[in-house]
Amino acid sequence: MLPTTPQASAAQGLKGPVMMSAPKLKLVGIGGSLRKASCNKGLLRAGLEYANTLPGIDAVTADYSQLPLYNGDLETKEGDIIRFPPEVEEFRALVASADAFLFAVPEYNYSLPGVLKNAIDWASRAPNCFADKPAAVLAAGGISGGMRSANHLRQVGVFLDLHFINKPELHVQIFSKPSPFDAEGNVIDEKTTERIHRVVDSLRAFTYRLHRAAKTEQ
Repeated sequence: MLPTTPQASAAQGLKGPVMMSAPKLKLVGIGGSLRKASCNKGLLRAGLEYANTLPGIDAVTADYSQLPLYNGDLETKEGDIIRFPPEVEEFRALVASADAFLFAVPEYNYSLPGVLKNAIDWASRAPNCFADKPAAVLAAGGISGGMRSANHLRQVGVFLDLHFINKPELHVQIFSKPSPFDAEGNVIDEKTTERIHRVVDSLRAFTYRLHRAAKTEQ
């Protein structure tokens, strides 16, 4: 459990006690595309880079590119314990270690990319590594700006027991002129960058509130 002090509250600019940086709040970013120059990777990168400038946060990216397609035959049981392939065990350990999640999802055929859903399916196997943790979602896509995939992720999050922040939302139209992204997928639009920062700030504040509530219940 992250410790609380009034001094931390002042440092974070939040009302009431919040958690100090020992241990740091761990924010894990999970993208929805494997493509190197993905715009959604750019959104996630911008969000995590900003998060790492904030006191008390350690933001890292989850790489699930080597995960096999979900197949229950790859699981083995040792007594009551389920064992997974090494790549899956590593990914699950990172997800389980997170205090909060930042997703960035493109929209494929009105829904989530299969690679992201596959990663979620592996990490949600019992014990569910996502359970009872806060999250936020960024999205970039066509006319809807990835809104449908973001909403589908929120629906999946209901079963995962994820607690998504409701606002602010960020849905970026990748084909707008001028483009908010460069050729490598980096965010180059100042207003989009500011909106990403507001999402991260909101997720950070929400995470601290949940930690305070959990401590009160103990």
